[in-house]
Amino acid sequence: MLIGEYIHTVDEKNRVSLPVKFRKEMGKAIVLAPGLDRCVFIFTMKEWQKISEKLSENSLLQADTRSFNRFMFGGAVEVDVDGAGRILVPDFLKEYANLTTSKVALIGVQSRVEIWNDGVWAEYKKVVDKGADALAEKLGQVGVL
Repeated sequence: MLIGEYIHTVDEKNRVSLPVKFRKEMGKAIVLAPGLDRCVFIFTMKEWQKISEKLSENSLLQADTRSFNRFMFGGAVEVDVDGAGRILVPDFLKEYANLTTSKVALIGVQSRVEIWNDGVWAEYKKVVDKGADALAEKLGQVGVL
């Protein structure tokens, strides 16, 4: 399971070092994709296969499905993890997630990792922290918790 929050830097070559805990679970080849809330999703190859199959099950006749598939698949890229545990974040994903500062937050979200602009992540956390009780209540009412 991928969990935890880590602050790392993006080097001058657009590389980010994955936390050791994540490296062990993710393997040598991973998939980066544009994430929701303006982050970058990182999937293991196995998890990407599951996501791909789920997205492909949806009807091609629905405009929203086609649009979301284009968003995810069109922005996805396979990346190798180098011997030092670093990954190269392509410029288009770096721009998409506003990873313009040297510090980024890597967040483990069970089956994926998210890369966030460190400042954006800090603000997002504040908003969610304030509403966590209400979110828990709402999710409990629909049977998620």
